[in-house]
Amino acid sequence: MQPADLALITSVSDPQIHPDGQRIAFVVTTIDLDDDRYRSSLWMWDGEARQLTFGSGDSAPRWSPDGRYLAFLRKGTERTDPQQLAIMPSDGGEARVVTSFELGARAPVWSPDGSRLMVVATEWFGEWAELDKDERARRPRRITGFEARLDNQGWLHDRRGYAYVVDPSGETEPSRVGSSAESESGLAWSPDGARVAMVTHRDNPRLLEEGIEVVEVDLASGAETLHARRSGYYLTDYDPSGALYGIGGPTPDYPYVFSLWRLGEPPVDLTGHIDRSINGLAVPSALETPIWLDDGFLCSVLDRGRGHIVEFDSEGNPSTVLDGDRYITGLSKASSGRLAFTATDPTCPGELYERTPNGEERRLTQFNKKIRSGGGLVRPGFFQTESAPGVDVDTWVFVPEGDGPFPVLLNIHGGPASEYGYYFFDEFQIYVSAGYAVVAANPRGSEGRGLEWLRAVTGPGWGVVDMEDITAVIDEAIGRDARLDPSRVGIMGGSYGGFLTAWAIARDGRYQSAIVERALIDWESFGGTSDINRDFSGLYLHPATADDHEALWEASPLASAGRVTTPTLIIHSENDLRCPIGQAEQFFTALLRNGVEVEMLRFPDEGHELSRSGAPRHRVERFEQILAWHDHHLGTASSSRHATREAEEPT
Repeated sequence: MQPADLALITSVSDPQIHPDGQRIAFVVTTIDLDDDRYRSSLWMWDGEARQLTFGSGDSAPRWSPDGRYLAFLRKGTERTDPQQLAIMPSDGGEARVVTSFELGARAPVWSPDGSRLMVVATEWFGEWAELDKDERARRPRRITGFEARLDNQGWLHDRRGYAYVVDPSGETEPSRVGSSAESESGLAWSPDGARVAMVTHRDNPRLLEEGIEVVEVDLASGAETLHARRSGYYLTDYDPSGALYGIGGPTPDYPYVFSLWRLGEPPVDLTGHIDRSINGLAVPSALETPIWLDDGFLCSVLDRGRGHIVEFDSEGNPSTVLDGDRYITGLSKASSGRLAFTATDPTCPGELYERTPNGEERRLTQFNKKIRSGGGLVRPGFFQTESAPGVDVDTWVFVPEGDGPFPVLLNIHGGPASEYGYYFFDEFQIYVSAGYAVVAANPRGSEGRGLEWLRAVTGPGWGVVDMEDITAVIDEAIGRDARLDPSRVGIMGGSYGGFLTAWAIARDGRYQSAIVERALIDWESFGGTSDINRDFSGLYLHPATADDHEALWEASPLASAGRVTTPTLIIHSENDLRCPIGQAEQFFTALLRNGVEVEMLRFPDEGHELSRSGAPRHRVERFEQILAWHDHHLGTASSSRHATREAEEPT
């Protein structure tokens, strides 16, 4: 798999079974390198897969309860056009866009009787509402509190997201649900359609305190009921009886295991006893909210690199419904018991599947047949590395075909509460195709192993237990497989993975090549400039505070940058708000002054998510620069062949 082969990858997501139990609407997303953009459309499976819509950006299909209509989000033809709510007849016909919110709509939900929909609509706020485009670009910004902007979204202080009820015919104007000046999200309808639940902020105008409120609004009277204050819930839901639930946790002291909680005094945790999250960070979970059954519910469960579907009965007993070495990324259920789902594994970017009521499973689509059948994708080997007594670190190794010896790339994921696992990851396939053995692991701090594992890197564990784990992993991988060359080892990672890469090369001299990407380098400046500056240092470095300069400095790679000798490429995006580019600039300056072989690659008009959702051409160029850097310092069989061919060509 070459960098330009990103254009071969098709993403298949968000399956939705029609109320008739037969037809399945789903989303297909492709990469257009020529036009440097992503394109998504709705498809239908009704015995075969066929394209249903032909807009430039259609997503989030949702059938009306009676099955007569399909609601979805449609993006305009221009790159800057917002997405709006559209409706089309389920039996075919033209789609009608029924909203015109200036900054767009998202998260459509049908009312139980199908007479209305609810969306989160974004609109200009306060003094910004009456300005034109030029004046908004010119005017200075008055910032009065935290959460003024967010990576991949930009400024937030000048806009709000509010819950609106929308007439699917488009004949009447949308009507606002809540009454707060603060943004609303995580919407849910009560079964009788009389109430709406949401998460929002109340009585916290400058957002000085952590936490989110769960509010229920009576649609007839507008009366609001507060169900949770300063919580960690980020989604709401109702069961068929009308009981209200929150997804997340009752307190905001992340990192924690995301659970399903029945709200009340006190709230009741329905899934926490399995010590696994029901929503994740690495890849999309199949279900944001549960599918309610006659006796229990279905939800996603993340477990050691796998994304499964688990049924909980009314007593809380779990039983696995969809498992295997894969990630289930989308799920819908028919009344007959039939399941439609999308899934990915290390050698398949994703396809649409069904599971019949009698338990038989089959693949329904072949969008990624070309890349799957090309013979170039590698399935990893798996083992556990004993890092400390009682600590076994899940480890995957992707090895090229042949006897080796191959240079080695140790990859470290972000988060730290994310995880590698049994899903398709374009990076690993591109590196192994270029002749590298790729080592990946989930050290302590990763999700998928429960609360104790997740919190192991907080406080005194930061930079200690995670460093122990990755060191043990690279030792074990090289010791297990003679094809891995111990004299040619590189290390790389992004975000938290960039932190740990920068941290490791100051403490372990084995690495001949390093790539530090979108990294946290200096806790003190990060704490004043990141879009998560209010909370992150307190969550991971507690009891460090903004005034605890010594603790912040000692936990920063910048403090030990003078010990680095490894040739290092620093990759950063100029619009990164999570780890602002000053983090990279400080590290670059420190290494440059110390005489280290260092270069910095800056991507314009990109944020923290460049490697996952950045402009397609930038993603290709990023891969090319990564391979060129490692080839120069580690060398591969493929780079040797290129060098030989170039030497033989006449000048």
